[in-house]
Amino acid sequence: MKGKVLSFRRGKTKYVPRHFVIEIEGIEKIEKAKPFIGKEVSWKNVQGTVIKGKIMSTHGSKGHVRAVFEKGLPGQAINDPVEIK
Repeated sequence: MKGKVLSFRRGKTKYVPRHFVIEIEGIEKIEKAKPFIGKEVSWKNVQGTVIKGKIMSTHGSKGHVRAVFEKGLPGQAINDPVEIK
């Protein structure tokens, strides 16, 4: 399944560099997003480097999820596709 990186998990004055909010294609409600908790996520850059992460929880009521990556993604990863396994 495919998804898209929306943004860092952030507050008013700080952000968490390893936590990202991800939008999953075709998921628009929180009830449909809950089964994805615990699944693996991978992001691949142009050079072929793969950074893996895991979906930890839902984020908001629109079906977005929060993923924690093993290493922080670069800022250029925002709006890039990710693969959910």
